[in-house]
Amino acid sequence: MNKNIAVIILAAGKSTRMKSENPKVLHPICGRPMLEYVLDLVKSLKAKKIVAVLGFKHEEVRKHLGRGVTAVLQKRLLGTADAVNTALPALKGFKGTVLVLYADTPLLQKETVSKLLKYHIENDLDATLLTGQLEKPQGYGRILRDKYSSIRGIVEEKDADDFEKALKEINTGIICFNKEKLVKALKSVKPDNRKKEYYLTDTVKILYKKGCVVDALKLPDINEALGINTRAELAKANLNMQGRINGQIMKSGVSIVDPGSTFISWGVKIGTDTVIYPFTVIERDVKIGKHCAVGPFCHLREGTRLADDTLIGNFIEITRSSIGPKTIAKHFSYIGDTHVGKLVNIGAGTVVANFDGKNKHRTKISDGALVGSDTILIAPVTVGKGATTGAGSVVTRNVAAKVTVVGIPARILKKK
Repeated sequence: MNKNIAVIILAAGKSTRMKSENPKVLHPICGRPMLEYVLDLVKSLKAKKIVAVLGFKHEEVRKHLGRGVTAVLQKRLLGTADAVNTALPALKGFKGTVLVLYADTPLLQKETVSKLLKYHIENDLDATLLTGQLEKPQGYGRILRDKYSSIRGIVEEKDADDFEKALKEINTGIICFNKEKLVKALKSVKPDNRKKEYYLTDTVKILYKKGCVVDALKLPDINEALGINTRAELAKANLNMQGRINGQIMKSGVSIVDPGSTFISWGVKIGTDTVIYPFTVIERDVKIGKHCAVGPFCHLREGTRLADDTLIGNFIEITRSSIGPKTIAKHFSYIGDTHVGKLVNIGAGTVVANFDGKNKHRTKISDGALVGSDTILIAPVTVGKGATTGAGSVVTRNVAAKVTVVGIPARILKKK
C-alpha cells in the first residue's frame, strides 16, 4: 500500500455537553487522556505528516502531542471544515491521501484504519468514508445514497427531515481524501445549516456533484467509532477500553477472576501466573511480578511495584511503594512511600503514616521483619532486618535489626 499519507487530527472542541472546564480530549479513559490513544494509532500508521488542530485550552492539549506532530490553532471554532482548512497550510507541498480523524474517538483500531486506507488507495478514490449501521442512530449524521446506491452526501441529524432520520447507515466522521480534491471541495463549503458552521461532511455532496468517486467502508463493530461528547459516552468508552485491556492482560498469562469488576489502567505490567481478584483497582505506572495474588478489594496506586510471589490481600491501599518477593500483606492496611523487603509479614490494620501535614516521608521495612497487627509507622522510620513490632505499636523511631518493640510510643521489649 502506498504510504504517502498525511493525517489531520481534530482536537479543538470544548467539553460543552460534558459540562467540564477541561478540554474534552484530555478526559481520561482507563487512566489515560483519550487523545493519546488516537496519537498512538496515528503514529502506528507511519504517516508522512501529522497535524493536530487545537482550539479550546490549546496550551494544555499541546503538552500531550509529543514529537512528530505539528500543532495548529483554530482561533474560532467554526466547524470541522474550517478546522481542516486551518490544517492545510501545514501540509503545503504534500501530495497524496489525507486521513481525517477525531481526538474524541479513542477506540478506533489500527486494523480498521489500515483497511480503510488500503481500500481508498487501491481503488483510487477521491473520498472514502468509514460508515456504520445503527438501529437507533440518534446523534449521528446519516449517509445519503442515490438510486444506484452511490453516496451522494451526508446530512447531520439537526438538519435531517423525518425520512433522513429513519436511515440506519451513519457517518463515523472518519474520512480519507485525495488531497487535491479536498482542497477544491473545501472552497465550496458554506455555513448553510442550523448551526451556521462549516461542515466537513458537506465536501461529500460537493465531490459527488462534480462527478468525483466517493465510496465507503462499513465498520463491523460500531463501538470502535464511538465519539465521546457526554459523560455517559465517556463511561461507555471506558468500559469498552477496560475490556480490551483486561483481555490483553489475560492473554499474557494472568488470571483475572472477574474482569467485570477489575479496573486496570493502561500501561500496567503484570507477570505470568499472577491472580487478580474481584473489585481491585490498579492505576497507571504499576508493575506486578510473577506468581502474585492481589485483592479482592485492593487499590494499587501509581508508583507501586510488587516483586514476584507477593500476596496483597483484602482492603489494602499501596502507593509509591515497592514490595519485596514473598512478602505478605493480607488485611486492611495502608502502605505509602515505603520500601518493603523480602519475606516481610505486614499484619492486619498496619498504617504507614507518611504525611506530616506538609511533606511526605519515606519508610523502610527490611527483610524478614514482622509488623504486628494495628502497627502505625510514623515516617520517616526504618524497621530493621528481622525486627518485630507488637500489635498496636506506634513506631516513632528507627527499630534495630532483630529487635522486638511494643507500646505507644514503641520501645524495646527484647532482642533476638
